[in-house]
Amino acid sequence: MAKSEQQKGKLLVLKDLLERKSDCDHPLSMQDILSHLEARGITAERKSIYSDLETLREQGMDILYRQGRGGGYYLAARDFELPELKLLVDAVQSSRFLTEKKSLELIAKLERLVSVHEAGQLRRQVVVSGRIKTMNESIYYTVDRIHDAIGRNSTITFRYFDWGMDGEKHFRPRLYEASPYALCWADENYYLIAHSDRHGITHYRVDKMAELTCTGRPRVMTDEGRSLDLGAYSKAVFSMFHGHRTMVRMRFHRSLAGVVIDRFGLDTIRVPDGPDHFTVTAEISVSPTFLGWFISFGSRAELLYPPAVRQQMADLLTETLACYQNE
Repeated sequence: MAKSEQQKGKLLVLKDLLERKSDCDHPLSMQDILSHLEARGITAERKSIYSDLETLREQGMDILYRQGRGGGYYLAARDFELPELKLLVDAVQSSRFLTEKKSLELIAKLERLVSVHEAGQLRRQVVVSGRIKTMNESIYYTVDRIHDAIGRNSTITFRYFDWGMDGEKHFRPRLYEASPYALCWADENYYLIAHSDRHGITHYRVDKMAELTCTGRPRVMTDEGRSLDLGAYSKAVFSMFHGHRTMVRMRFHRSLAGVVIDRFGLDTIRVPDGPDHFTVTAEISVSPTFLGWFISFGSRAELLYPPAVRQQMADLLTETLACYQNE
C-alpha cells in the first residue's frame, strides 16, 4: 500500500477506534492505539499518531487526554449523549407501529453511536420481547413512501386491511386513493392524515396499509387541508376513531385535573364549578372509544351538553347494563 493511502486508512481506523472503543471511563493508551493499528496491518510511529490526533481535533472531534496511571486518549463528546440515546431507545421499544424485528435493528444502530462500553448500558434497558407490536413488517417502508409522496405533491393508492379472527389479513375490496397531508403519531400508532374524495379530511392506520404507490397525480389541497392543525385534529378526532365532531361540555371532579390536561392539553380552559368540580368544553369526535374512556371515570365525570351526546351515553350504559342483567 502506498504511504499516502496508508495514511488515509490510518486516520479512518483511528477515528473508528476512538468512536467505538473510547469514552471518559475507558481511555486508550498510546500502546493500545499502536497495537490496534498493527492488528489492522498499519505500521505507525508515536509522532505520526500525535499528528493524526491533532488532525482529527481540527475536524471537530473532541479528543482529550487523561494523564496518570490508566490514562490515555478518549472521545469526550459525541453527537448524541448517552441519556439522549436512552430516551430514543425507550421510544423505539415502546412504539407499537414498529415490529419486534425492526425495533431491535434500530436499537442496534443506536448502540453504534456510543462506545461499546456505553452500548452495554443501552442494551440492558432493552425490553422488546412480549410487548404489543404491529405485525406489519413493511410499515417502515410505507412511511418512507408516504413522505416521498408528500414531497412530490403526489396522490397515493393503497390497499387497506383488517385482522380477522383467523389472525390473517383481510383486505377491503376496493383500491384506496388519497392525497396525503401529514403523518401523525398518536395513541401509540402511526396515522396518515389525508384527503379522499369519499370522506374529505380523514385518516388511516399506517400499519394497515399495503401495496402503497405514488400515482404522480397532484394532490387535492382543500382550504381545510392547507390550514390543517395536527394538534387540534388529534384532539378532535379522539383516539383516532371516526365519530361525529361536535363541541362537548364536560364536568369533572378536581381529582381528574391531571387526566384532563393529559388528554386535552394544558391550554384547555378549565372553568371552576363549585368547590370540587370544573367544566371543560372541547371539540370531540364522539365515538364509542370516547364514550368508553369517559365511562371509566364513573360518577366523577358527566357529559353536560349537547343533549344528543348525553343520550348516546345513556343508550350505551343501558345496553351495557342489559348484558349483565340477563341470566
